[in-house]
Amino acid sequence: MLNILGSPKRLCDGITRRDMLQAGASAVLGLGLADLMRAPAFATGSTRPRNFGAAKNVMVLYLYGAMSQIDTLDPKPDAPPEIRGPFSTIATKLPGVRLGEHLPKLAERLDRVTVVRSMNHPEPIHNVANTVTGIRRTDVPMELNQRDPRHWPFFGSVIDYLETAQAGRAGNPLIPRNVMLPWRQSATAPDKRAGFFGGFLGSRYDPTALEFRGKGTVPDCVEKFNPYCGIDPNDTYNFPATALGPQMTLDRFQNRRSLLDQLNDQRRSLGGTVPAQGFDELQQIGLNLCDSGSLPAALNLDREPARLRERYGHHLFGQSALLGRRLIEAGSRVVTVLWDEFAANNSAWDTHNNQTRRLGRELCPGLDQTVSALLDDLEQRGLFDETLVVCLTEHGRTPQAEGKDGRNHWSGAYSIMLAGAGVARGNVVGSSDKQGAFVKNRPVNPKDILHTIYHLLGVDVERSVPDRQGRPMPLVDGGNLVPEILA
Repeated sequence: MLNILGSPKRLCDGITRRDMLQAGASAVLGLGLADLMRAPAFATGSTRPRNFGAAKNVMVLYLYGAMSQIDTLDPKPDAPPEIRGPFSTIATKLPGVRLGEHLPKLAERLDRVTVVRSMNHPEPIHNVANTVTGIRRTDVPMELNQRDPRHWPFFGSVIDYLETAQAGRAGNPLIPRNVMLPWRQSATAPDKRAGFFGGFLGSRYDPTALEFRGKGTVPDCVEKFNPYCGIDPNDTYNFPATALGPQMTLDRFQNRRSLLDQLNDQRRSLGGTVPAQGFDELQQIGLNLCDSGSLPAALNLDREPARLRERYGHHLFGQSALLGRRLIEAGSRVVTVLWDEFAANNSAWDTHNNQTRRLGRELCPGLDQTVSALLDDLEQRGLFDETLVVCLTEHGRTPQAEGKDGRNHWSGAYSIMLAGAGVARGNVVGSSDKQGAFVKNRPVNPKDILHTIYHLLGVDVERSVPDRQGRPMPLVDGGNLVPEILA
């Protein structure tokens, strides 16, 4: 049997998306929307701000749970102990700029990065959708419902939609344009969070989710055997549609494909609908992936030198980032590497408790190792100037510690990082106050960052895409380009 990752959500006819993706076929709501708007995806005007379209692709490093700004990118060494926390700070390549002590490798490479220390918004919930989609406001019910009809599409889904519309139905790539790893968002967590989905564009434009096959190797993680603490080098990632099951021989597969083609010819002769055309498109993508050796080759981490794999770190975030670089090289346009909750809520970067141990032993060292290796690797391969790297989180943590050993949710001020294509090197945008509580100057919100990402990817942010009813919707509701981020 051929398998492909897909949403189990039932459609109006009672068939699940996963059912229809079997044998490389799929049908989902919202298909055929590309026909509704055939405007060019990319603007060519000469009056654009600098570095429009500098990025050929983007790699998203998403730290779910909300990274503490004070313990990482915006430390406050002169603040009282209850504010500055248990960690000291270290100097960086940028004079006068300090980071938390557990980011020494990043400190040595801060001259290649832009840090935004003045991020803020009014909603201190795990609003991933607010961070990575164009919607203006979210709420807790939306956060916990991946298919809430109010959701807007992840920006990677928008890129996939626009490029599908531009390329036409003959433009099906052998490497998925919009990929997420190590698994679909919240796949291993009790609560199923929203954000990285197709939203009103439909499930067709969800990121293509890979699947990590392995187990954690560190028994004394806070969440025992959490793979983000360590994995075996022999663990693998899999996209099930690229492999035939044990009972499916090549001859049987080709015979079934021939029969499917004949049935499709008969169906087309009766006249196709827009949803049926979308079915054809996804079916062809699935079949192409089954035939192609491109994606299995890209997923083979054994082709990387052992020393490089060690530099990225033998933990789930590190190996996922290395695999993400391979997918970028193979042709993916947007690759998201998710540091996700594992097995329990209030895990990943949601440091309500065990903050000192988790930040000091697991989270910061893993982030430091992986980001530094990725920056070096992209530069050495000549990919740095064409790949946009964005390290995002949904909000920050309270300036003052709360509970026994943790910080609560806080969105008055927090920090993110950008690097690579079109991004200024050695740059700090904005600042927070002495306690890291509120923005002191140059406030930036998530919609501003989305404007900047679209700009660097060469997408006209003033264009629109259709919602489920075919109404034109903006890519981003609010926000502006942040020129200080641009090189």
